[in-house]
Amino acid sequence: MNQQAIKYLDPVVVSKLKNIEVKARLIVEGFITGLHKSPYHGFSVEFAEHRPYNTGEPLRNIDWKVYAKSDKLFTKKYEEETNMRCHIVLDVSDSMRYPIQATDRLSKLEYGCYLTASLAYLMVQQKDAAGLTLFDETLNYYVPPKAKLSWLMPIFVKLEEVVRQKEYFTHRTATANVLHQLAKKISRRGFIVLITDLFSNLHEIDELFPALQHLRHCNHEVIIFHLLDKKTEEKFDFPNQPLVLKDLETGEELRVQPEQIKERYAEVMTAYKTQLRKRCRELQVDFIEVDIEKPFDKVLLDYIIKRQQLTK
Repeated sequence: MNQQAIKYLDPVVVSKLKNIEVKARLIVEGFITGLHKSPYHGFSVEFAEHRPYNTGEPLRNIDWKVYAKSDKLFTKKYEEETNMRCHIVLDVSDSMRYPIQATDRLSKLEYGCYLTASLAYLMVQQKDAAGLTLFDETLNYYVPPKAKLSWLMPIFVKLEEVVRQKEYFTHRTATANVLHQLAKKISRRGFIVLITDLFSNLHEIDELFPALQHLRHCNHEVIIFHLLDKKTEEKFDFPNQPLVLKDLETGEELRVQPEQIKERYAEVMTAYKTQLRKRCRELQVDFIEVDIEKPFDKVLLDYIIKRQQLTK
């Protein structure tokens, strides 16, 4: 991957660009450039424009240029054949606004917005349809999927608004309720991409799985991008000095000595994530862990691989 491509996959660099539309375009272009220069070059833009040739189909639809390069028969896939409708569902609750103090780092929400924009742009570039849902306690914004770049503009504008918001202690999370609402709202089979930190009261985690099962029962494919600042939220890596933790959704404060609770915290977090992985696997929901310190290319590649599996 060249230096220009790497530059636009760096979350810190991305955050300094002019607007969401530009950020999304440069992230995707950098990613595609990287694919063509990596062992994953097969996951190029061709996957959305071609499909394997089946015996008996008209020869006029074969793409002979692709055959000359790959020695494999593919037919041109026309836009009306594309049936992927992607609903990107972004958690905008206040827990996603962590971390809030470091100016040189993205919050989970900012990272999620840039990832959302990139996925939507990538989908439409591949002639699939993309839409957006924002939620906290309620489903508060919904744009159905369409396969037009112009359709993305209001989505980008809305994401810009979300990034600019600086309110705290006002937006709690009710993921399960929102997913049930979505399952009832979306009538046509689609691909649900849930971008969230999955932070809520521990007793509410069991409510998440029936909601995911509801989506699967409606024949939706589901993938979860689980966003965390792994250094602090998973490893509890803080300086060994008195610390005040504040719940960004309720304002509740807790004074702790990190070294005294670090081991127990890690145990609880490990058990929590093990349960998430296990239950998602049982429901055939893809669960992908994302460290917000990392570049976007790994996240996008995981998405592309999943999408490849769905279109075979």
